[in-house]
Amino acid sequence: MNIGQAAAASGVSAKMIRYYESILLLPAAGRRDSGYRDYGEEDVHRLSFVRRARDLGFSIEQIRSLLALWTDTGRSNADVRAIARTHLKDMEEQARKLEAMIGTLKTLIGSCETGKRSACPIIEELGDHKPAPAAPVKARRRAA
Repeated sequence: MNIGQAAAASGVSAKMIRYYESILLLPAAGRRDSGYRDYGEEDVHRLSFVRRARDLGFSIEQIRSLLALWTDTGRSNADVRAIARTHLKDMEEQARKLEAMIGTLKTLIGSCETGKRSACPIIEELGDHKPAPAAPVKARRRAA
């Protein structure tokens, strides 16, 4: 099948398929006499695996490791779980940071009065409680 068909079957765009080939997540496709890439069912399964892993937020390097384990029939499930646990811990840390940011933004929005006043807690927080520097004055050209 051509790259468009492989993209449709796997849910991975043709651009990403080319990228995955370039970073060796997907073996280089065979070529037809016409020079077009030729993908098989195994390629589509591998691309679907990568897509699902990306949907879960795994990094490229984690996916590379998972792919190696996927093709290793002698693998230990402990190895797979270790990668997934590490990823889960990273995601939980990201979630904690996002929750903290959400809380801060809610507080700032709640403390920012409506109206046309110039003092704004959001701007002050972003500016580290310092006034904004003066805007640079553009030099005027004199008419000769």
